[in-house]
Parts: sequence; C-alpha cells; structure tokens
Amino acid sequence: MRLRTRVGAFVAALVVSVMSVGTTPLDQTAPTRAGSLPARFSDAEFWQLVDRFSEPDGYFDSDNLISNEDGFQAVVPQLMSTVRPGGVYLGVGPDQNFTYILATRAKAAFITDVRRGNLRVHLLYKALFELSPDRADFLAHLFGRRRPPGLGVGSAASELLTAYRRIAPDPAFQSQAARAVADRLTAGGRFPLRPDDLPAIAAIHSEFVAAGPDLRFVSSRGGNWYPTFMDLQVATDRRGFAHGYLATETNYARLRDMERANLIVPVVGNFGGTRALREIGRYLKTNGETVSVFYTSNVERYLFSDGLWDDFVANMAALPIDPSSTLVRSCFDSCSSAGDSRAVTLLDSMKDLVTAGTTGQVRSYWDVLSRSRR
Repeated sequence: MRLRTRVGAFVAALVVSVMSVGTTPLDQTAPTRAGSLPARFSDAEFWQLVDRFSEPDGYFDSDNLISNEDGFQAVVPQLMSTVRPGGVYLGVGPDQNFTYILATRAKAAFITDVRRGNLRVHLLYKALFELSPDRADFLAHLFGRRRPPGLGVGSAASELLTAYRRIAPDPAFQSQAARAVADRLTAGGRFPLRPDDLPAIAAIHSEFVAAGPDLRFVSSRGGNWYPTFMDLQVATDRRGFAHGYLATETNYARLRDMERANLIVPVVGNFGGTRALREIGRYLKTNGETVSVFYTSNVERYLFSDGLWDDFVANMAALPIDPSSTLVRSCFDSCSSAGDSRAVTLLDSMKDLVTAGTTGQVRSYWDVLSRSRR
C-alpha cells in the first residue's frame, strides 16, 4: 500500500500559474448550492453508500497513510474564490482531502481509492474524530500517547505536534485507544466490516503510533524527501495562512461534525472503473447536487499507463458539474522550478477537461499537465 509517484517529462520553467483558463472565479458570499442530500446520513445509510458505490479491492504498490504533497495548500485561496460553497467534494487518498473539504465548505464528500486500505484509513480517522472532542485528544488517540498538560483551544498546530513529538507512546493508552476505535466502528453492529478490516485498521493505527508526528510517506524507490505528518499539518498557503483541519479548533470542530454526521464517505474504486464514479454521479444527480471539487492527486498519470483515460473521461462526463466545478491535480518533479517543492498542485476546469477529453484534445499525460498552465 505505499503510493508511487512517477511523472513524465515536463518543462518546469513554464509552470507559472496553477489555474487553467475556463474556471470562473465566484464570490464566496454567493448562496450555497441547493440540493436534497440530508444534513446527515444514518449509520445504515452511510454503509449502504459505501457498499453500493464500491468496486472490488484493487491493487497499488504502496500504502498511502499520509500525503506526499507538501505544497497542496498553495492553491487553496484560488480554489476558495472559484468554487461555490455547498457543493459535493470528490477526492482520493488520505487526509489531505480534509483541507480541501473545509476550504470549499463542501456539504458532503466521497473519497474514492482503488485500495481498500484507503477506506480503512478513513474509517480509522472517522472513529478518532468521533472519539475526540478536540485536537489534542485526537492526536493523543492517533499517536497512542497520553495528552500532555498545557494544550488547549488556543494552541497552534505546531505546539500540539511538538508536544507529542517529545513523548513516547504509552502501550496501555494505545491499547485503550485501539479498543475504542474497534468498538466505535462495530458496537451494536454499526458497520458490517469484513473479517480482515479491523486487524488492518489496527495495523494502520500502529504505524501512526510508532512514528508519531514524524510519520512520513514511504516509497519503495527510496528517498526521504517526503514531508512528515507534522510538516503537512503546519503547512500554509503562499500568504502564510494555514487551512488544515488541525490549524484551529474551529476547523477541527467543523470536520468532526461532518464525520459524526457520516458525511465523509470512503469508497473503493478505480477512477476508470465501471461502478464507483458512475454510481456517485447517478446518486448526486438524483438528489440535485453538483460536484464542486474533484481532487485526483496524480492518478491521471496511472489512468494513461493503464489504458483507462477514456473511461475516466466518460465517468467524469457522467458527473453533475457546472462551469465552476474544479479539478485539483498534483504533478511531481517535472512541474517544479529550481528550489521549489517536488510536488506542485494545479487546478483545472472539469467541464473544459471533459470537452477536451471527448474531442481528442487530450492524448497524453503531457496534455493533461499542459492544461494547467494555459
């Protein structure tokens, strides 16, 4: 389950903008989108959506427990000025999605990944959010460390994470947290998990406990340039403003409310597959909802290599989108200028991409990346 990032050659010096032509800025004071999604899903409804939308477990050659994209907040201000609040968010991968969900005030989110391992990561997060009334408790449960004294509502993310870096895991507290996670997910038959889900969730949790705030993405190709959990949580946009879910108690509370309302739904599926995106699109259309943001990371690169690009375009065309619907993609190495991060985040218009994809204007991953600098 360790995520690989392989990107074709690109002319980095030409990447001067992260926004493609065709996405119209919107006033954030505009009314939120109308639709008929409920304000919360019951536990039964939540799992019905997981089961209905999911495809068979796929294979990828890495675990992606945390992001490897240290520049993912750079586009947040432009994203906030482009996307009308109150839409539905689609994404892939672990908790970097939370930042975009909060920034765009999404009413609900569906996070689709080819690996069931990612669904398990999000179930772990879900349980921990529900168990933890504030950020300090969340980190205590996540890292298996007893809460240090002096942490409170006003503590910066850097203070919280530094405090947890300084202490070792507590085996008794870790066991208590692990039991609480399992109980939260299964007590009373809440979610009918597979027999192998709870052991896998416990193993994922153990990775967070062992490394603490220094946990980082691991690639089989080697190298340790990837950011740590702490690096990601103290990151900011280019103006120095932090948008992360651990940046403030307010951000944390908003996300916790969504998790408690079962509004962040993890799905197993391939972006070029035959069920996940199609079923999500059909469900949203039935309920009069619109996709506001689709975070794809660098999955498009793999869709080309797997011969699934046209299927992905067809799946995206079936989603309910409008002119402000925005795709967020990541480019590694080949989009970076000297001295910049190896990971560059780019924005694109979903409607324009569908048009370009269905009319033969996009024939390679190079064409995809080039769209983001026009």
